[in-house]
Amino acid sequence: MPDVREDPKLDLAAAYSRLLSLAVHEFRTPASVVSGYLRMLERDRDPALTERQRKMVEEAEKSCARIVAIVNELSDIGKLDGGLISFSRQPVDAFALVGEVAELVHEAREREVRLKVSGEDHGAAISGDAPRLRTAFEAIFRAILREKAGPTTIVVDRRVLTREGRTCAVVVVSEEASVQDAYEREPVPFDEKRGGLGLALPLARRVIEGHDGTLWSPKPIRDDDPLKHGSAIVCLPLTELKR
Repeated sequence: MPDVREDPKLDLAAAYSRLLSLAVHEFRTPASVVSGYLRMLERDRDPALTERQRKMVEEAEKSCARIVAIVNELSDIGKLDGGLISFSRQPVDAFALVGEVAELVHEAREREVRLKVSGEDHGAAISGDAPRLRTAFEAIFRAILREKAGPTTIVVDRRVLTREGRTCAVVVVSEEASVQDAYEREPVPFDEKRGGLGLALPLARRVIEGHDGTLWSPKPIRDDDPLKHGSAIVCLPLTELKR
C-alpha cells in the first residue's frame, strides 16, 4: 500500500475535496425532501390550514430554499477547488457587463443607498465566462451596499490601467468621495466573512481568480475608516488592448 504520508499536501487536498462532496450530498438530500413537502403544503388548499399556518409554511419553504442554495454554492466551491469546473472562454466586454449588473442591483434602496457607474463603459475585452462573472460582481456589489446604513452613493468606477507590464480592466467599488483613495491604498485581502450572503463572496473570489484576476480591498487606516468594509477592487487582465 502507498504511504499517504509521502505527500501530505496532496492527501489533504483530496480529503478536503471528499469532505465537501460528502457534506453537499448529506445536506442536499434531506433539504430537498423537506423543501418538496413544504411546497406541497403551500399548494394544498385544504381549509384545515389556517392563514397563519400557511404563512409559516411559506416562510419555512423560503428558508429551506436558502439552505439548498447554500449547499449548491458549497458544491461549486468544492468543484472549483478540485479543478472540476472549467470556465467558458468567450469574448466579453468587462465594462459593459459590470454596467449591466449594476443596473439590476437594488440591495439598499430602502435606506437611500444608491449604486451608480462611472468611467469607461466599454473597451475592456477579456476572455471569460460571462454568467459566472455576472454572479461574482453581483455578490460584490451587494456586499458593499449592505455595509451602508444611511443615505450615500456607491460608485462602480471602471478604468483601464497598466501596472508592472500588465494591462487590466479595473473596477473600483467605493463611496463616491473615496474612489481614487481606495485605488491608491495598499491592497489587503477582501473580507469574505459577511452575513446574509451565504457563500457568494468566496465563490466570487474564486471565479475572478479563475479568470487570472484579483479581488482586494484598500487597507484601512483606522477602525472607523469608511473603506474598511465598504469598498472592493477587481482587476481582470485584458486579452487585447483597447483601440
